Amino acid sequence: MGLFGNAHRVDPASAQRDYGRLLGQGEQVHAAYLLIRDTILFTDRRLVLVDKQGLTGKKVEYHSIPYRSITHFSVETAGHFDLDAELKIWISGSSAPIEKTFTKGVDIYEVQAILTQFVAR
Repeated sequence: MGLFGNAHRVDPASAQRDYGRLLGQGEQVHAAYLLIRDTILFTDRRLVLVDKQGLTGKKVEYHSIPYRSITHFSVETAGHFDLDAELKIWISGSSAPIEKTFTKGVDIYEVQAILTQFVAR
C-alpha cells in the first residue's frame, strides 16, 4: 500500500535502529509509519518527519516538531468509499496544517492516542 502514497506501520524497534543518529540520548520511538520513501516517527519527545527528496532519495530533509509546538490536531477515520484515514496537525506560527494519509489497515485511533499522550502534557 505504500506505493499508493499512504502510510503504513513500521516496527518501532526497527525505526529506532534506522534513525538512531537522529535521536537524542534516551529518546525512544513509540510508533513509526512509512509513506512511500518518507517516514513519520513519533518519539517520546517530538514528531520527526523524514522527507526523502529527488529521484534517488539521497537528499533528505528532517523536520523535528516538538510536541509543545502542536496547537491542535484532527483525525478523520476511513469510510466506506474513502478507504483512507487522515491526520492533520497544526503547528504554532503556521496557519496551514501538516496533512498525512494512512491506509485503512493503520489504526488511526492509535495515532490519535499517541498524539494525545504527548501533546496534552
